[in-house]
Amino acid sequence: MGHGGEHDVEQPLAGGRLTAGVARVGDTVRRPASPASRFVARLLTHLAKTGFDGCPQHLGWDQHGRHILSFVPGHVPPRWQHFTDDQVGQAATLLRQLHDATRELASSLRGEVVCHHDPGPNNTVFRNGQPVAFIDFDFAAPGHPLEDVGYMAWAWCISSRPDRGPATEQARQVRNLADAYGLSPADRGRLPAAIRQRLRRNEAFWRDILDDQVASVPHARSAEVLAWTQRELAYTEANQETFIAALRPA
Repeated sequence: MGHGGEHDVEQPLAGGRLTAGVARVGDTVRRPASPASRFVARLLTHLAKTGFDGCPQHLGWDQHGRHILSFVPGHVPPRWQHFTDDQVGQAATLLRQLHDATRELASSLRGEVVCHHDPGPNNTVFRNGQPVAFIDFDFAAPGHPLEDVGYMAWAWCISSRPDRGPATEQARQVRNLADAYGLSPADRGRLPAAIRQRLRRNEAFWRDILDDQVASVPHARSAEVLAWTQRELAYTEANQETFIAALRPA
């Protein structure tokens, strides 16, 4: 099959909390244009040239002005959950490969890498139980690797829910993530603070959405996500010494 003819049936794609109107057409995905679309196109074009295949391909724009991306087959988890050490390690390895593939582009933009800025499992495609690609690059921007590693450590390893295991086990898995990514000793020491910083940024982000009453996000939903983020931040801060200890050199 080709890249999806204009007469192929559109199938709405669920998952994104903020981007409405995303649809699959044939073997492509159509995303409504946003202020981020041009940079995402530039980034994905650069990644394709480097040989990194853990993301969609930029295919142009359709007659409605929507961004055309290749459809990445696989499974996207419907919710955050417990992931195995192997899955966490694979996600961290994939993130390192993404970052390394962006270094040349990022250097021209005064950044160390281009960060995804939302590399949670909800933006990750799995095949055969393993993470193989990131999707939804709307928040991508130049930055420091720890911005993404800190977010990933929270999203994949840490949870205030009692059924997700004790903080000591979560901290051990964060160490596994740091090992798989290949963090330097200095950055390992900075990772606990980076996790807390990303949670504070998320808290501010969702408070702004709640205050601005963004039309695409129901008020009750944004209030729910804000409250959850605040619980996660409080839990992480209460257990910060556990995470710091787990990342110290053996």
